[in-house]
Amino acid sequence: MKAIHFCEYGSPDVLKFEDVEKPVPNDNQVLIKVRAASLNFIDPGLMRGPLPLRLMTGLRKPKRTHLGTDVAGQVEAVGKNVTLFKAGDEVFGVARSTLAEYVCARERALVIKPASVTFEQAGSIAWAGFTALQGLRQGNIQPGQKVLINGATGGVGTFAVQIAKSLGAEVTGVCSTGKVDLVRSIGADHVIDYTKEDFTKDDQRYDV
Repeated sequence: MKAIHFCEYGSPDVLKFEDVEKPVPNDNQVLIKVRAASLNFIDPGLMRGPLPLRLMTGLRKPKRTHLGTDVAGQVEAVGKNVTLFKAGDEVFGVARSTLAEYVCARERALVIKPASVTFEQAGSIAWAGFTALQGLRQGNIQPGQKVLINGATGGVGTFAVQIAKSLGAEVTGVCSTGKVDLVRSIGADHVIDYTKEDFTKDDQRYDV
C-alpha cells in the first residue's frame, strides 16, 4: 500500500510517498481502508523535530516516521475480539499513522460515521473535536451558563463554540479582528476582539 512517511527531521520536503507493508489488525483492532485523514498541531512538530521534542521522539532521527491521527474510512477487517464493528461499516476516530491507504485502530477509538456526514468532514473531527468535548464535559455546562472560549478559531476552539451552543450555553468567543465574522457564523452569542479588548480586565464573569 501507499503511505506518507519521513526518515529525517525537516521541512515538508522530507516527506515521502512510498510503498509500505499493509498493516494487519491484532485481536482488538479494526483494519480501516482510509477515505480521509487530517493533520493536527502535533504533526508539524513531529516532522520538524525541535530540540525539546526530540528528547521524546529521537535525537538524531525520528522514532515515529508517520504522521496523522484523525481518520475516516470503511472497515475492511476486524480482530477476533472486536464486537462493535464489522466489515463494510463506515467509521471515524483516532489511529496512528493515518496518512496511508490502510490503518489499524483500537475498537474503542472509533465510532460509526453518520450517513449525513462526509468522509472528509468526519476525517477532521477526532483530535480537536474530542478534545473540545472532553474539556466542556469537565466543565459540567448547564443550559444558560456563560461560557468563554479563548482561541475560538483554532481547531479545538471552533468545535468548542459549537458544542457549548448545542448544550444551551451563552457563548463568548475570543479571536482577532479578521476572524470575528467566522466566530459569529459558528454560533457565538458574543465575540471579543482581543486586539481591541482585554477580557481579563473587564467586569464580565463566566461560569466556564
